[in-house]
Amino acid sequence: MDRDQEKVDSFARRAFVVGGLQGIGVSILGWRLSWLQLVEGERYTTLAENNRINVRIIPPSRGQIVDRYGVPLATNLQNFQVIVTPEQSENLEKTLRDLQSVITVDERDIAKAIKMAKRSPSYVPVEVRDNLAWEEVSKVELALPHLPGVTIQAGELRSYPYKDSTAHIVGYVGRVSDVGKMKDSLLSLPGFQVGKSAIEKKNDLDLRGKPGRAEMEVNVHGRPVRQLGIQPPVPGARLILSIDAEFQRFVQQRLATERSASAVVMDVETGEVYACVSHPSFDPNAFSGGISAMDWEQLRDDPTLPLNNKAINGVYPPGSTFKIVTALAGLESGLINGSWTVTCPGHFDLGKSRFHCWKSGGHGTVNVVTALAHSCDTYFYKLATVIGIDRIADMARRLGLGSVYGFDLPEEKPGLIPDVKWKREVKNDIWHPGESLVSAIGQGAVETTPLQLATMLSRVVNGGKAISPWLAGYANEIPLSINLNANAPKIDIKSSNLALVRRGMEAVMEQGGTAYGSRITEEGMTMGGKTGTSQVRRISMAERASGVRRQEDLPWHLRHHALFIGYAPTDTPKYACCVVVEHGIGGSAAAAPIARDLLLEVQKRDPKSRKLEGTS
Repeated sequence: MDRDQEKVDSFARRAFVVGGLQGIGVSILGWRLSWLQLVEGERYTTLAENNRINVRIIPPSRGQIVDRYGVPLATNLQNFQVIVTPEQSENLEKTLRDLQSVITVDERDIAKAIKMAKRSPSYVPVEVRDNLAWEEVSKVELALPHLPGVTIQAGELRSYPYKDSTAHIVGYVGRVSDVGKMKDSLLSLPGFQVGKSAIEKKNDLDLRGKPGRAEMEVNVHGRPVRQLGIQPPVPGARLILSIDAEFQRFVQQRLATERSASAVVMDVETGEVYACVSHPSFDPNAFSGGISAMDWEQLRDDPTLPLNNKAINGVYPPGSTFKIVTALAGLESGLINGSWTVTCPGHFDLGKSRFHCWKSGGHGTVNVVTALAHSCDTYFYKLATVIGIDRIADMARRLGLGSVYGFDLPEEKPGLIPDVKWKREVKNDIWHPGESLVSAIGQGAVETTPLQLATMLSRVVNGGKAISPWLAGYANEIPLSINLNANAPKIDIKSSNLALVRRGMEAVMEQGGTAYGSRITEEGMTMGGKTGTSQVRRISMAERASGVRRQEDLPWHLRHHALFIGYAPTDTPKYACCVVVEHGIGGSAAAAPIARDLLLEVQKRDPKSRKLEGTS
């Protein structure tokens, strides 16, 4: 019994040994991303008597990610790696030094391999180097008899053809952080990569697929001699995104004229996102092969935050774009109507406090349409005193602000819509009347994301349909998300009030409107919208008395944010967009021209007219 147990124990140890390619050649490289598995059941106990049957994991190919037309956004390239199994080497460092005489292996690779070997069980192979050329593969193959524990494996390297244009949407993959603690044997394969951000992370399990297994007869050195059986792996799911890759690249290039900006363009009826861009960006291919510490620190410490997807997790005061919400809250309250007017002298007094309109000379007498067209602060200050913050907050939430949508990217943030209850429960304080005024024009504690503002606008111009944005849908016989908003509920808002607000947004682009200079003149493609400028810092009374410094004279990080939300065409809206230019000073000057270019381009491309690739 002791002798039998000794044989089983011996096999169990040897069953984790990675075989080489000698005698088989490169034809079996595809299933050699593996290490020997533990014996399972009586069949393997019997086979263990000869100590020559190995069971290996065959990793699946990671699922491809494509755009709505089937254009690859994330695909796989063949990648040859040299690995070593510490258990098979009497002296790991000597083996690595011997390998160094065969191919180029720098000191960092050796140190990393030794470190990984110490952190993982001895039977788990560790990667020494990847991305080997054919010539290097051949050299290692010839030297294998003199390199105990060393072998070549053929794997895959994730590739992102659109690089920085789709980095924040598609994400990137990276090595498993702590192999020694992973229960899933697939994750312990040397060089195996998992999703680390965005779509790659959110859908990692489906993109991974399911591993296969191969039974191999090996010689006394643990090298394969004959294949006995194989169960092929199941490739990961193919994922179709709603975005238009070329339009996404167009948006990225357009935003590149600014230091830091973001934009979302979506379908107002279905919620499909055609572009979701954050600038500056980064090249996700740098992460596939293992990014250097220096490059990582440079990205991490950049003040423009290139690693952040500002389109979904950048939170900003919405500024005057929020006046759409306040206007609808007032109209729906029944306390005002389209003919209700306010005279603007350039300020509004509440008690002893004076709240300034952006136009110091005032706008004269305005109604809801002209107040939106000219972005009159005084009108909305007065309106806030009539309806109160809770009505404004309720309308904001109904239009999709202040919460996450369960969007397809895990980094989504909810923003904040303040009200009396929030102030009491979170700040342990009462709501002050002046806070309603600043909130009514999208300042104070109000925070939104570009994705939320685009969604809010979509709900307004589609007739009050409470759609939610979406990005991803599976192929491979898994239903796509294209009908996600087919049964979206209708928001209880009068169509006449929605029409008034839409008329105000059309007037923004007309003579005298705040974005007249950015109008679209092409017939049938005209746009409506709303400018917004949100303060980064409060202007004190002392500063007003002594003279407010020009925004251009301030340091970049103290300048106002510039925003614009727009839709097109005005007669039958199809597309909505939001553009935020960080510290861009003014929405009409910085954000509106970009939005015009995006809305014009998306109408010319018209992705709405084509279904997602792979759908019927």
